[in-house]
Amino acid sequence: MNRPTRLAWFSPLPPSRSGIAAYTAELLPHLQHDHHIDAFDERSAHEFAWRARRQPYDLVVYQLGNAPCHDFIWGHLAAYPGLVILHDARLHHARARQLLAAGRDADYRREFAFDHPDVRADAAEYAVASMGGAVQYLWPMRRVVLASARRVAVHNAFVAGELRREAPEAAIDVIRMGVPAIPDRDDDRARVRAALGVADTATVFTVFGKMTAEKRLDAIGAATTTLVAEGIDAHLLLVGDGAASWAPAIAGRVHAADHVSDAEVRAYLLASDVCLCLRWPTALETSAAWLRCLAAGRATIVTDLAHTADVPASAARRVAVLEEDASLRAAMRELASDARARGALGRAGRAWWTAHHTMELMADDYRRVIASAIATPAPARELPPHFRDDHGAFARETLARIGVSVDIV
Repeated sequence: MNRPTRLAWFSPLPPSRSGIAAYTAELLPHLQHDHHIDAFDERSAHEFAWRARRQPYDLVVYQLGNAPCHDFIWGHLAAYPGLVILHDARLHHARARQLLAAGRDADYRREFAFDHPDVRADAAEYAVASMGGAVQYLWPMRRVVLASARRVAVHNAFVAGELRREAPEAAIDVIRMGVPAIPDRDDDRARVRAALGVADTATVFTVFGKMTAEKRLDAIGAATTTLVAEGIDAHLLLVGDGAASWAPAIAGRVHAADHVSDAEVRAYLLASDVCLCLRWPTALETSAAWLRCLAAGRATIVTDLAHTADVPASAARRVAVLEEDASLRAAMRELASDARARGALGRAGRAWWTAHHTMELMADDYRRVIASAIATPAPARELPPHFRDDHGAFARETLARIGVSVDIV
């Protein structure tokens, strides 16, 4: 009988308030029947090296995104090439922040030059001078990842095509994003609405996740104000970190719930009528929050983006980036005024989730890609010098002073 494949799994983990932490917690039980998996987060990553030396892993899996909770991964992914799940195809914000905050300006400049050899070197000075912001979306800073990984997987065919054009030599796979089913319970809907003081006949528009400018919150607040002024019984519900501090002043119409438990997220989903899942600028991510709304059978409004072009119009209403205010108001007005259209959109969205985004489908794709990654040798490509440094020089010099020589530091 073959032994289970040994995987080291680098990812944020609960209780981290990260969508990738929740993603990993939901996914691993589906894979543990086929693999022995040791999970490492920023609290336990220091244990990886000695564990790997005592009993090598068949594959290291990295869950990499553009947020500070992924910083600990960068010190390992080039030294231990593996399978990188790239959740954000734009990594510049996190990478610049991490290196510059540590005073590693020279390393940032070298890495920027490696990632973008066709861009003028002084473009890096935007971030060095703390003037990066949205301009960093122009330069994704991902070539190190593509050059060092055995394989790279993304959750979107459009993004996979972009990566293949950028790095034809890299092995790129697509893994369908999956989220669990959301059981429909009328008592949750009634309980949450009663607690909020919202009538069952009102239309509740909800935004889930960390409240950031990219979620288009200002535009959503303005559109809600317009609908209320028109006499529409609309409410705006914000669920996630930062909700209370952002909530606009629309008397009696805005309800905020900062970070809540998974069970309460499901209850708030069921209390909602329409979920607003906008994103601009985008890091080309696939939104798990949006997929959870589909799984719950809720009507959704999304930003019309190139990497979501395969989603049929029947499954989600789209908001044009260049006509955001008008198209957002029109979509919200239609769905607030037409319960039948709202229900049809929710049913079509759930059918799209069933066909493409269940946990079982994602787990099947993981099994396929993990097997391919184990069979793929690590690439031998040149990387910036700070990725080749084992950072053991100080330890070797210190030991040499007392006549000790080692070969494992």
